[in-house]
Amino acid sequence: MDWSHAGTRLQLVLGHLCRPSAPAIVTHLTSGTISPASFHLQQFQYTLDNNVLSLEQRKFYEENGFLVVKNLVSDDDIQRFRNEFEKICRKEVKPVGLSVIRDVTIAKLGYEPSEKVVLKIQDFQENEELFRYCTLPQVLKYVECFTGPNIMAMHTMLINKPPDSGKKTSRHPLHQDLHYFPFRPSDRIVCAWTAMETINRNNGCLVVLPGTHKGTLQPHDYPKWEGGVNKMYHGVQDCKQDGTRVHLVMEKGDTVFFHPLLIHGSGENKTQGFRKAISCHFASADCNYIDVKGTSQENIEKEVVEIAHRAFGIESNIDFKDVWILRARLVKGERTNL
Repeated sequence: MDWSHAGTRLQLVLGHLCRPSAPAIVTHLTSGTISPASFHLQQFQYTLDNNVLSLEQRKFYEENGFLVVKNLVSDDDIQRFRNEFEKICRKEVKPVGLSVIRDVTIAKLGYEPSEKVVLKIQDFQENEELFRYCTLPQVLKYVECFTGPNIMAMHTMLINKPPDSGKKTSRHPLHQDLHYFPFRPSDRIVCAWTAMETINRNNGCLVVLPGTHKGTLQPHDYPKWEGGVNKMYHGVQDCKQDGTRVHLVMEKGDTVFFHPLLIHGSGENKTQGFRKAISCHFASADCNYIDVKGTSQENIEKEVVEIAHRAFGIESNIDFKDVWILRARLVKGERTNL
């Protein structure tokens, strides 16, 4: 992994995060603005030119693997997502297709059905109210900058990081999302992750290692932490950390878009509240499924298929690719490969 110029990159990223609120966070990468003549368009690998991102924003994502857009999702939409989440937690809404996941320690305390026992809701593609997030025009406008015009919603989550029980199980180890995905190319995949309230280091904000999207997919497995870790919370093995990690402090409605090879995670929630965020991984419909057998992804394939067999019956022939085909939904343009 190339960690050269780490100090310069960290200074750039911190400048990006600390600028005043605006429709989109923009970083000046030089003392002035970048002139088109100073940057060749063929150097862009991770973004596409559709007149949405400024040259500076594209350059920032190219260098760092993420981009924060301020105030992208409205308070009204976020409140609607919150209301639907609470209904699901109280079992007032039939969880068709949903995976309702409980924290390994909180679930043992015997709470009544409520947000206090739910770590996250995954695969909400059949829930019309929550799936609206994946179709918001202001979100898709930015997604298209990374995937192109034919967009599939592949993986959906509403995360409800609970107050840590003292065992630090509310942490999410540093990982790369591509570890979970049997489709490529990685450069046409992007995650949109929206804060549903103020998110900071106290309640476990995202932490990213800028520039790691330029590396390769690394081996993942369960971290050897005291207190344990939640199911399928794999982390990069022997992850090198040299002081370049950046904490993404975000306000309600702020949205970060990031590459699936970017190494990221989150810290424990040290507050008494529940830290909420809603997210979707999008991919170009032109992506292709791959066979992960013989690769570092075999361990996650095995876990996912075992869960699918329990859900659909042990005799079902469902495989890793089938699980993702079932999740995938076209949200813009035409469906081609996925």
